[in-house]
Amino acid sequence: MSDTATNPERDTRADYNSLNTDAMQWVSALAALIGLYLVASPFLFESTDAATWNDTLVGTAIFLTAGYNFYRLSKDRLASVGVASLTVLLGLWALVSPSIIEMGSNELATGTAISGLLVAVLAAYNAYANSKADTPERTRARA
Repeated sequence: MSDTATNPERDTRADYNSLNTDAMQWVSALAALIGLYLVASPFLFESTDAATWNDTLVGTAIFLTAGYNFYRLSKDRLASVGVASLTVLLGLWALVSPSIIEMGSNELATGTAISGLLVAVLAAYNAYANSKADTPERTRARA
């Protein structure tokens, strides 16, 4: 009878561990690296002062938030859904900012928009996958 009680717990624990794979860590790492590209891109392409500040600040924030979730996943913890959601918003801002801020060159505007789209997609996947893993049913079974 005790085997029956522990099997569902083991299944739930296996579901939890299946989320913390290298693939989920690499999703966060890739988003962080794209953030570093955003920081460097105004210095690689012709840019205005506003574009330099925008890409540097947004890229740094993306690097820090995605890096934080990478760190959490590397410690066998779930990624923070709130932090991943903030990263999605930062990516969406990077996507639309070339239409709002004068970038100075088409290369910078295109790179910023594509980077923002990639970050938004990667962070949204990270938030979705971790929110599904952190459901109350599974939390009770792990406790």
